[in-house]
Amino acid sequence: MTAEQDRLTAATRREQDWKRWGTYLSERQWGTVREDYSADGSSWDAFSHDRARSRAYRWGEDGLLGLCDRKGRLCFALALWNERDPILKERLFGLSNSEGNHGEDVKECYFYLDATPTHSYCKALYKYPQAEFPYAQLVAENQRRTQQEREYELLDTGIFDENRYFDVGVEYAKASPNDILIRVTIVNHSSEPAPLHVLPTLWFQNTWSWGRTGEGYESKPRIDRDDTGLVAEHSTLGQFHLVAEPLPGDHAVKLLFTDNETNTDRLYGTPNANPYVKDAFGSYLIQGNTAAVNPAEHGTKAAVHYPLQLAPGETIVLKLRLFDQENAPATAFGEEFDRIFEQRIQEADAFYAQIPGNLKFEEHQVVRQACAGLLWSKQFYYYGVADWLEGDPTHSADPKRKGLNHDWAQHLYNRDVISMPDKWEYPWYATWDLAFHTIPLCKIDPDFAKGQLILMLREWYMHPNGAIPAYEYGFSDTNPPVHAWACWRVYKLTAPQGQRDRVFLARVFQKLLLNFTWWVNRQDTAGKNIFAGGFLGMDNIGVFDRSHPLPIDGQLEQADATGWMAFYCSTMLSMALELATEDPAYEDVASKFFEHFMAISSAINTFDGTGLWDEQDGFYYDRLRRNGVTDGGEGSVPLRVRSLVGLLPLLTAQVIDLSVMEALPAFSKRMRWFLENRPEQAQQISCLREDPQHARRLLSIPTHDRFLSVLRYLLDENEFLSPYGIRSLSKVHQDNPYSFWANDREYRVEYTPGESTNAMFGGNSNWRGPIWFPLNYLIIEALERYYYFYGDSLQVECPTGSGQQMNLQEVAQEISTRLGQLFVPDERGHCPWQGDQMRYSTDPHWQNLTLFNEYFDAETGRGLGASHQTGWTALVARLTLGNRIGIAVSGSH
Repeated sequence: MTAEQDRLTAATRREQDWKRWGTYLSERQWGTVREDYSADGSSWDAFSHDRARSRAYRWGEDGLLGLCDRKGRLCFALALWNERDPILKERLFGLSNSEGNHGEDVKECYFYLDATPTHSYCKALYKYPQAEFPYAQLVAENQRRTQQEREYELLDTGIFDENRYFDVGVEYAKASPNDILIRVTIVNHSSEPAPLHVLPTLWFQNTWSWGRTGEGYESKPRIDRDDTGLVAEHSTLGQFHLVAEPLPGDHAVKLLFTDNETNTDRLYGTPNANPYVKDAFGSYLIQGNTAAVNPAEHGTKAAVHYPLQLAPGETIVLKLRLFDQENAPATAFGEEFDRIFEQRIQEADAFYAQIPGNLKFEEHQVVRQACAGLLWSKQFYYYGVADWLEGDPTHSADPKRKGLNHDWAQHLYNRDVISMPDKWEYPWYATWDLAFHTIPLCKIDPDFAKGQLILMLREWYMHPNGAIPAYEYGFSDTNPPVHAWACWRVYKLTAPQGQRDRVFLARVFQKLLLNFTWWVNRQDTAGKNIFAGGFLGMDNIGVFDRSHPLPIDGQLEQADATGWMAFYCSTMLSMALELATEDPAYEDVASKFFEHFMAISSAINTFDGTGLWDEQDGFYYDRLRRNGVTDGGEGSVPLRVRSLVGLLPLLTAQVIDLSVMEALPAFSKRMRWFLENRPEQAQQISCLREDPQHARRLLSIPTHDRFLSVLRYLLDENEFLSPYGIRSLSKVHQDNPYSFWANDREYRVEYTPGESTNAMFGGNSNWRGPIWFPLNYLIIEALERYYYFYGDSLQVECPTGSGQQMNLQEVAQEISTRLGQLFVPDERGHCPWQGDQMRYSTDPHWQNLTLFNEYFDAETGRGLGASHQTGWTALVARLTLGNRIGIAVSGSH
C-alpha cells in the first residue's frame, strides 16, 4: 500500500476527507445551458467570454487551473496580466459554436501534467504569451476560413515565436485534507526582460444574489484581511485562511478586495447596486481605476497582487497556503513547505510506479498525463432544472423563452463532482462518455469509478421512466446504452475473483432493469426487436439526421441501435448469471435476458427484407422501411453505407462457461427448452456453438460465417483498418460515396478522415472517417472475448489480403498497437497526434507535453475536435499500450 492508497482507503471509510478539495473548478462556465436565460436559448451568444468577466454566474464558477471544495463554494485560481492585454487572463479563451469553422474550440495552450486521485498532488502548465493575446485575430480568421480548411490555432499566430512567453506552472500539495500548499512557478523564456502581474484569487460562488433560500443558497459569506493574509468565512464550509509568501525584499503582499457580483453598469447600462463588482481587479490594474476595489478590505472576492519583472530566462516561485482554522500551521512556509511538496511528488511517483510492465519513458509520460487529465477533469456540477426553468425572484428568466429539459424539471437536481470529458469544451457531463471514463479511472480510483456509475442511476438523475440523462443540451437525447457494460467491466476490473463488490453489482443491476425497459418501450415502436434510437452519439455517421424526422415517408431501422440493444441484453445476462451464483432469484431474470437476446439476434440476422443482414455484401446495414411504398416490389431499402453502424453487432460476444450453467439448474433448463422449441431463432445465432475442449458456449449475434465476413471488412486497410486504428467509415467511400435521393435532394455519405467538410448534422464532430477511441476499445474487447472462446483454433488474415495469419488476441493487439502509434514518437521525436505542428518535438520547452484529442485523422493521426478530451481518449492508459499495462482476456478478467 502506497501513501496515496492509504489516503484513498481513509477517504472511502470516511475517516479523513481527502477529497473535500480538488481541481473541481471548471474552465468555462459561460456559454453553458445552465447560465442561459435568453428567449431564444442561444447559450453561446447569450453569455459570451466577454461578458463572463463582468457577470456573476448562477450555477458555478470558472478559473485558470484552479481548485475548489466539492460543493464549489470557495474557489481559488490564477489571474494574469502581461501589461499588453486589454483584459485580465482570468479564464481560458475559445470560440463559440458559431464562431469556429468547425464549431467551438479552446484557443489556449495548457496541459495537465500530474494528479493523484485524492488531489494530494496536482500539477498543470499554462503558456502565457508576452505580446497582446490575439483575441480578435483568432475570431476573425476562424470565421473567414471555410469548413474545408483547418482550424486556426493559437500556435498558428506566431505569438510564441522567439520564446516570447511565460510558462506558468501551478502545483497543489495537501499537508492534510484541509491544508493545501500552492506553488506557482513562472519562467520567462524570452531573451528579454518582461513584466507579469500574477493575482492568485480567492472567491466565493455567488449564492446570495438570487433571492432564494435552502440548500446551496447560504447567507452571504465574507473575505477579510487578517494579520497573515485573507480569512474567508462561510456558513457551511467554515473558516479558511489564505496566506501568501512575500517576494524577497517585500514586507507585505498587496491585497485587493471586491464582490463576486454583476457589473450591471457595463453590461446593461444600469447603476451598480454595489460599487465593488466582479471585474474590479481588471479595472484597477488595466484602467488604473483605484476606486474599483474596496478600500475597507473585505468582500466576497479577493486577490494577492504580485507585480513581477522577470529577467531573461528567470524563474520566480510564488508560494501560498490555504487552510482551515483547525489546521493552521506553526510556520506556513520555509523548509516544511518544500518538504511536503517533495514528499507528495515522491508519493505520486510511487503510486503510478505500480503500473506493471517495462514502459519506455515516453510511454509512461503518456499514461501519467492521461490519468492526470482524467483527474483534473473531475468538476463540480450544479443544475436544478426546476429552478432554472422558473428563473429567480431577483433575476427572472425571459418570459418568452421555451427552455430545455422541461420533462426533467420534477426530479433532476445535480450538485456533485462528476467526471467530464473536458473542462472547457465540455464543462458538463455526457453519460456515454462517462461510461468510458470509468474504465481507466477504476484502476486508479475504483470507488470513484463505481460511485460515478451509481450516481447516474440515482433518483435525482435517472428519469422516473427509466431514462438516463444524456447531457445538459438535451437530457432526453439517446446516447448508446453502454452504462451496463461499464458497470460490468468496472465490477470485474476492481477486484480479483472472489472479492468482487456484489453490492455494487446488485445496486446498478436493479436500476439498469428500469433503463432497459425504457429502451425497449421507446425505441422498438413496432415490437419487432429491430430498434431505432436517434443519432446515438455518433452524430453525422448516417445518411440522414437521425435526431429529426426522415425526409421521406418511412421508418429507419438501425443496425447500431439494434446491435447496442443486443449488447445491452448480453451484458445484463452476464450480470444476472453472476448474481445468480449467490441468489437463485436472479435465474429468472437471466432467462428473460437470454430469450430477449435470442429475439433480437433472430430479428437482425434474417435476410428476407425484414432483418438488417445483407447477404449480397456480407455486412449489416441500416434499412429504410417505407410506409405503403414499394420499390421493385420491396418496401425495405438497405442503406449500403459501411460504417461503425454495421460493426456494432460484433460487440455482442459473450462466453458462458458450462460450469456456470450447471450451477444454475433453473436457467439451464429454461435455456435448453427455448433452444429446442424455438429453432427458428436459435439457427440465426452462435449460441449453439460449443467448444467441447473448454466447455464453453458462445453467445453472439453474427454466426461463425457472418463473423468472418464482417472481420474481412474490419481488417481491410482499404476499408476500416487504418494505420491508427479502426476508421468510423470505410475508406471505400472515398472513391465510391453513397448517395440517396429523396424529394429531389441528394443525401450523400463520403469518406472524410479529418474534420467535417460541410455543415452536416451532428454539430462540430465528424464520424465519417476519423478514429474514435471508444468504439475502437469496444471492438478490441469483443475480439478478446471471441479469442477466449476460439483460442488459437481460429486464425484470420490480418491485414486482409496480406497472407499473414493471426489469432483474435493478436488481432486485438494489432489494433491496440496501431492506436498506440498516435502517441509514439518517431526518430525525430514527432507523434502523429501533433499533425504538422513540429514545436512539440523540436522545442525542449514543449517536448513531452501531450494533448488527448476527441478523435483523430484516420490517415495522418492528427488530433481533432476538443483538444483536452481526456475522458474517453484517456483509454490510452489502459488500451493503447496493450498488455504491458494490464489488458487481459475480457472473458476471464
